[in-house]
Amino acid sequence: MNDSSTPASPDAETDSPDLVQVMLGECSAADADAVFEVLGTHFTSDRAGVVPHRDEGPRPAAWTGSFCVDHAPDHVAGVLLAGPVTAELQGGPVAVDRLRRTLAAAFAVEAAGSSAGDQEVDLQLRLTSA
Repeated sequence: MNDSSTPASPDAETDSPDLVQVMLGECSAADADAVFEVLGTHFTSDRAGVVPHRDEGPRPAAWTGSFCVDHAPDHVAGVLLAGPVTAELQGGPVAVDRLRRTLAAAFAVEAAGSSAGDQEVDLQLRLTSA
């Protein structure tokens, strides 16, 4: 667990290797909220106390958030979902892997695709109840 009592805000560290952008889609608002609740319990976020933000448009609903993933949590409780959730994680390789492991502790996770650049990873996951 992070020893810092007040982790830095993701907004203050937009170039940080610890910052991971998360986009959830193809799911209900309640399931998006459940995923963000798990992540918000363990990492500082721009979503503090916010219900899932819906991006309106011709595509299906998507919810987004930024998380400062500067540590690996010690314990993550399992969470039930009503249906599958598609998650796209984008950020530095170490932070994305920490966030993926956190999700894998709370949900059943299936890799749906990935791409990697020099300093950034884009990982697509399918989350279901564990």
